[in-house]
Amino acid sequence: MSEYIQAWQCIGCGKIEAPQTCIGVCRDRKVYFIGRDEHEAALAEIARLRAQRDAAAAALLRFERATPREGEWQRSYEALQAQVREVRAVLGGEG
Repeated sequence: MSEYIQAWQCIGCGKIEAPQTCIGVCRDRKVYFIGRDEHEAALAEIARLRAQRDAAAAALLRFERATPREGEWQRSYEALQAQVREVRAVLGGEG
């Protein structure tokens, strides 16, 4: 779980102070920060999820454009089923 750091940020100049406000010359609002490692881990997870989504979208595009050849609908259907299973595995779906 992320640990937040409470600080005060001036609404005018943007300066940041912690653990309390300054002597009163600025108008402060309460803000929260997280550590750099936690932020970078969250960004890495977002990138991983986007890559999974993009891989699934590319596979779904193949399904959309698929047209079975005359007399080959069963084989095409089974191939699409196999590809759906692959996409579900990428997305973490159950089989």
